[in-house]
Amino acid sequence: MAGRLTLDELKQAVADGTIDTVIVAQVDMQGRLMGKRMQGEYFVESAWKEVHSCNYLLATDLEMTTVEGYKSTSWEAGYGDYTMRPDLSTLRRVPWLEGTALVLCDVLDHHGHAEVPHGPRAILKKQIARLEAMGMKAMMATELEFFLFRDSYDAAHAAGYRNLATLSNYNADYHIFQTTKEEDVIRAIRNGLQGADVPVENSKGEADAGQCEINVRYADALTMADRHAITKNACKEIAWAKGRSISFMAKWNTDAAGNSSHIHQSLWSLDGRPLFHDPDAENGMSDTMRHYMAGLLHNARDVTLFLAPYVNSYKRFVKGTFAPTKAVWSLDNRTAGFRVCGAGTKAVRVECRVGGADLNPYLAMAALLAAGIDGIENERALEPAFVGDAYGGTGVPEVPTTLREAIAALDGSETMRRAFGDDVVDHYLHAASWEQSEYDRKVTDWEVARGFERA
Repeated sequence: MAGRLTLDELKQAVADGTIDTVIVAQVDMQGRLMGKRMQGEYFVESAWKEVHSCNYLLATDLEMTTVEGYKSTSWEAGYGDYTMRPDLSTLRRVPWLEGTALVLCDVLDHHGHAEVPHGPRAILKKQIARLEAMGMKAMMATELEFFLFRDSYDAAHAAGYRNLATLSNYNADYHIFQTTKEEDVIRAIRNGLQGADVPVENSKGEADAGQCEINVRYADALTMADRHAITKNACKEIAWAKGRSISFMAKWNTDAAGNSSHIHQSLWSLDGRPLFHDPDAENGMSDTMRHYMAGLLHNARDVTLFLAPYVNSYKRFVKGTFAPTKAVWSLDNRTAGFRVCGAGTKAVRVECRVGGADLNPYLAMAALLAAGIDGIENERALEPAFVGDAYGGTGVPEVPTTLREAIAALDGSETMRRAFGDDVVDHYLHAASWEQSEYDRKVTDWEVARGFERA
């Protein structure tokens, strides 16, 4: 596809001056690209083999705070280096940045002997390997929602992120005229991604003023996670270049819709047969799919932290907003946490609707695969599909309503500890606990406005 590069093609592009910069990036705990810009000549001479980064990059919060208490690294241990090993299969042009290519990296210990187990890419690759040992592979897709603002990032910051103006003024869901007003930015995003080996299916207006959705082509799990991370970075960079800003916060405003990242998933045989489809079964759902779905439901609360990683994430779970509140499954029903799409066809799959656009795709996908594998290995029985408005469902499991609740669920999860390992689970529990404690000690605008005079 256009945009993809081999090392030899990059060498030629550097030699003829078409490319002079190579971004060498790893994915951090928050799903962001972190790394270095290498001079093109140096990259093709030697840096294509390995680059180094500080190991605090997998032990910081959103604000890059060096959080104490991690087992993996600390001030006492001196914050040493990790080795970043470029995965040359991810090498691509970056059309929206002049003369630039990008490559994603696996993160290894400083001696380059083994992948760091709590690295997001390594966590997902471990679950992919488990599936391969079972003769299966996962195909996945994510739908990313975001808000597009008239304000630049600098202007939004200067305004304290108050009184921001979305680029459209009313609900733009599927609205062609309204989204035409956003095309200066969104068309650049579509074409930029397409030219960076991230095949785009479509963009559309979403369920509130200024809300957009970008959909890229489904792929194997690791490729899809890479596409997701690149897409988020591209959206921000392109909006910045246009003097606009984009937010993937799960809930940027009390009165606005939330930003989701629905994750579609299905299993296939290693030779390309759809394992979720059985034409003779009810709704075309094979036993494998039913066990997988049962695993998702059985572990739904345990994996929520990886779908909703911040305090703000839980503000999105509001009745009647298309964000789920119940961990149930249903057929083509957008009120349920898990929605079966394509029933009766070879494209039958499950859409997890719990995740917000603030999730780390590698962690979210890995957690869902681990839950599904648990269902298959234990041949868990699938409960009957929920029928009707799931928001009004009684006697059914609830999606955790707070980060504290999700932390407790993950902490006690035998499935996730067995799949990820205790050290990895504890690493991300520590990150979530820090997030919660930071929020707990901060005075919010809401508190001041409510109590300054009245209290």
